[in-house]
Amino acid sequence: MSNKHQFLPRTKVLLKIKPFIPLCPKITLRLKYKKVIIKQMSYFAIILGILPGFAWLTFYLREDSRHPEPRKIIFFTFLLGGIATFIALYIEIFINSYFQKFSISDYSSVSFLSFAFIEEFIKFFIVFWFVRKSKYFDEPVDAMIYTITIALGFATIENIGATINQWNQYLEIGAIFHTVTLRFIGATLLHSLSSALVGYYWAKGIRSHDQIPFIFQGLVIATLLHAFFNYLIINGGAVISSTMFLLIIGLFILNDFEKLKSIS
Repeated sequence: MSNKHQFLPRTKVLLKIKPFIPLCPKITLRLKYKKVIIKQMSYFAIILGILPGFAWLTFYLREDSRHPEPRKIIFFTFLLGGIATFIALYIEIFINSYFQKFSISDYSSVSFLSFAFIEEFIKFFIVFWFVRKSKYFDEPVDAMIYTITIALGFATIENIGATINQWNQYLEIGAIFHTVTLRFIGATLLHSLSSALVGYYWAKGIRSHDQIPFIFQGLVIATLLHAFFNYLIINGGAVISSTMFLLIIGLFILNDFEKLKSIS
């Protein structure tokens, strides 16, 4: 109650606020309805965040239609990618706390390379540790299939976080669609391509019976690709040039994929 109302008799105050009392249930109903809409749209944002990863996964699995992997193993690997996201996040937070102590900027080359390597290594290590022992991992091209799958699971969790953040921040469906589109042709594609590179070199190591040197080479190249893309996006902000860069890399990786299929 305002200071003015504090000095009025009680009856006069009631007369002043009485016309607004019938509106209270309507206001409450509107607020409840708005909360329901916001909650439903949050679910919609999650669904949209899932779409880019599944779209790219469908594309890559069609490339392996001649000897398809069991769906249950693909699904399991995809879920492992989601778990890998949280593992990498905690490690990055821990590393970043040390970087801050030494005044190393989040946008320095050291940060770009370090965080890119952490993500590439975690994705590969989980596939190497859990999936490599599967009886279905029986040909070199499988190395690319499973590293791509875990990368898309990794990117999907990032996408969900990004879409929910956009919705909570702007409460606009357009902002969600904008984020999903950019991540479809950007971060999601990047994760699949960088992990595909690791998988390709891993496959070469399997064929040569000397995996470690090839795996190391793949991780280095994937880290450089990942870090360079992040640099373009964060410092340059050039969406078109960075997307064209990924598409060109993608053509080379598809060619590598075909090479492995021909010898499998």
